[in-house]
Order: sequence, then C-alpha cells, then structure tokens
Amino acid sequence: ILWQKILTVSKPESKDQIARKELDIMLSRLNALEASATDNFQKSLVQVLRTLVETQTHSLNEFDHLKKALDLLMLQLFKIENKK
Repeated sequence: ILWQKILTVSKPESKDQIARKELDIMLSRLNALEASATDNFQKSLVQVLRTLVETQTHSLNEFDHLKKALDLLMLQLFKIENKK
C-alpha cells in the first residue's frame, strides 16, 4: 500500500481527473444533504444540484470521447499524408 501511495504522489493528475474527483465529492455531499433534508424544498434543491453535477460529469466524459475521436482522425490524416 505504501508503494501505491508513493507512485500516485509522483504522478501528476490532469485537470479532468481533478474535476472528476471534485464532482464525485460534491455528489457524495449532496447524497448526505438529501439524507438529512427535513422538508420537500430542501430535497428538491438537492435533486436540482445533483442533476447539475451529473450533467457536468457527463459533459466531461463526452469531451473525453471527442478528444479521442480527434486523435484518431489526426492519425488517419497523417497516414494518408504519408502514403502520398
């Protein structure tokens, strides 16, 4: 376990990884808030906030897919250029 901690400390995290962790923490806190909510207004507010966090997470995932698709497209373009 100590080696895992050492290896993870030396590896810098990307902005996307940091954002995902922060969104995950927010989602956990929202779950706790919903569990302790006393009235419908508080529960409704937590549901709205949860939807925003989940949408942001989904947007990050979609952005990753777009980056991968652009990388593949660039590789194909380079292959075509090299064949000429």
